[in-house]
Amino acid sequence: MQIKKHIPNAITSLNLVSGCVGIFLALRGFVELAAAMIVVAAIFDFMDGLAARLLHVHSEIGKELDSLADLVSFGVLPGALVFVMLEHSTAPQWVVFFALLIPVLSAIRLAKFNLDTRQSESFLGLPVPANALFWVGVTYITSFETENGFNLILKSIFNQPLIIIILTVVLSLLLVSELPLFSLKFKNLKWGNNQTRFIFIGLALMLFILLGVSSLPMIIVVYVLLSIFVNLPAFNRVERP
Repeated sequence: MQIKKHIPNAITSLNLVSGCVGIFLALRGFVELAAAMIVVAAIFDFMDGLAARLLHVHSEIGKELDSLADLVSFGVLPGALVFVMLEHSTAPQWVVFFALLIPVLSAIRLAKFNLDTRQSESFLGLPVPANALFWVGVTYITSFETENGFNLILKSIFNQPLIIIILTVVLSLLLVSELPLFSLKFKNLKWGNNQTRFIFIGLALMLFILLGVSSLPMIIVVYVLLSIFVNLPAFNRVERP
């Protein structure tokens, strides 16, 4: 019993280790491997919650450890990737400090999430793993040589330091926004209860099959736009006296 309750925390620690390794790799210039460590961390992040549910164990320490691990893997590590992108761009060297927005606002996002009881079934603001996966896609688009015409267009766009700065600011602000976003938590597999989730998963799979890892930025954009569309009536509701 004592060993069982520590299993989820051990998996969370692997999430943290993945993030730390990714940061070291990014600062050494191995950005593709560093970006891959975000994906590895995301797998461990999914597995620790699954293990906790299957083993019926929960602890406040586990909740806090999970947030700390997420901050490193999905906050500091993508910040390091953006730092390296801007450092090697033609922009003035001081612009690299825009990358600090990602870990700082990720920390605020995680702190708000831990205290906000409204986010048990859905999200308010962009989840930090989604933001991190966006930057995984950008890293792969800008790092690898490709003959694919569409990827070449994306590469020419994301190689512009101004675009990277704008995306950093916009996505970081989305982290701490009140924008309602659906979660991918399934209580059952009925279409009526999960219509938005099934549509998103179908679109995400189609994009990934067509474009591979390069599709990740577009998948995150689809996630945000679909959430806005689903919640459009709430946005347009006018209170009447």
